[in-house]
Amino acid sequence: MTSLRTLGSSGLEVFPLCLGGNVFGWTADEKESFAVLDAYTAGGGNFVDTADTYSSWAPGNEGGESETVIGNWLASRGNRSGVLIATKVGGHPRYKGLSPANIRAAVDASLRRLRTDHIDLYYTHFDDPEVPVEDIVTTLDELVRAGKVRALGASNISPERLRESLDFADREGLARYVALQPKYNLVERDGYEGALHDAASRAGLAAVPYYGLASGFLTGKYRPGTEVDSARAGSAAAYLETERGRRVLAALDEVAEAHGAEVASVALAWLLSRPTVAAPIASARTAGQLPALLAAAALELTDEERAKLTRASA
Repeated sequence: MTSLRTLGSSGLEVFPLCLGGNVFGWTADEKESFAVLDAYTAGGGNFVDTADTYSSWAPGNEGGESETVIGNWLASRGNRSGVLIATKVGGHPRYKGLSPANIRAAVDASLRRLRTDHIDLYYTHFDDPEVPVEDIVTTLDELVRAGKVRALGASNISPERLRESLDFADREGLARYVALQPKYNLVERDGYEGALHDAASRAGLAAVPYYGLASGFLTGKYRPGTEVDSARAGSAAAYLETERGRRVLAALDEVAEAHGAEVASVALAWLLSRPTVAAPIASARTAGQLPALLAAAALELTDEERAKLTRASA
C-alpha cells in the first residue's frame, strides 16, 4: 500500500498523486468524470484538485463546472470524509481577484457547488498585487476560523509576496499557507527552482505542482510525425520543437524501459523525488489513463536514473 504524505504543517495526509479536476465538465462529461474519480479512489487516491474557474474557457461554460461535477460525485458516493478536496479562489469570471469581499463570496459559491460544508485545501489561484497581503491573509484566516476551510495554499505567486504573506501570518498568529502549487515538470523547471522553491522550503511548505505532465507531453504520446486528438495537443507538441524536450523524452524512454513502466509514471516519479514535492497533479480524461498516473506513487527510481533525468532536463 502506498504511503500517504503529510501536506506541510497541516496534518492532512495525501496520496502522492493528486488528481486534477480541470477536465471535469470540459473534455470529460459527468459520466466520464465519475468513472475517473471512482478509479482514482479505488486505486488508493484521496486528493482531488479543482478551481472555481474550471472550465470557464470552454464555450457555453461559466466556471464552476468542475466543482459541480465533483460535488455531485461526492454526494452520490457518500464518501466526503475519505476524500481531500482542494479548490481555488481568484480566477472565476464573477469572482476575480482577492479582495476580502470577493474571497468571502467565492468560497460560499464553491461550497455550494461542491455540496460540502468545508474545503480541505483552499488556494489563492493567482496573486492580486493590488490587494495588501494583510487583507488577503486576514480574510483567509477568517475562513479557517469559521470552519469553511481546513488549510491554505498559494499558487502563481512571487517569492516576495509569498514571504510577505507568511511573515504577516506568523507575526499576527493567523492561519498561514501550508502548500504551494507551482508550475513544475521535467521540461519547465526554471519557474519553481530558485527563489520560489527556497522560500517554500524555508517555510516548510509542501509543493503540489501543476502541469506535472506538461499538458500531456510527458506521457510520451507526442512523437515526431504523430497527431494526438487532445484539446491540449498544440501546447504539448510544442515541446518536441525544443532540444530539451527531445532530450527529456529520450531519457524518459530509457528509464521507462528499464522498469517496464509507462513514460508518464517515470515523469511523475521524478517530480515526487524532488525536494518539497508532496504530490504532483495530473488529470485523466478517461479511467484508462489512470493506471500510469497511479503507478508513479510506487515507482522507485535509482539515484542514477534521477540524475539522468535531471541532467536531460537542465
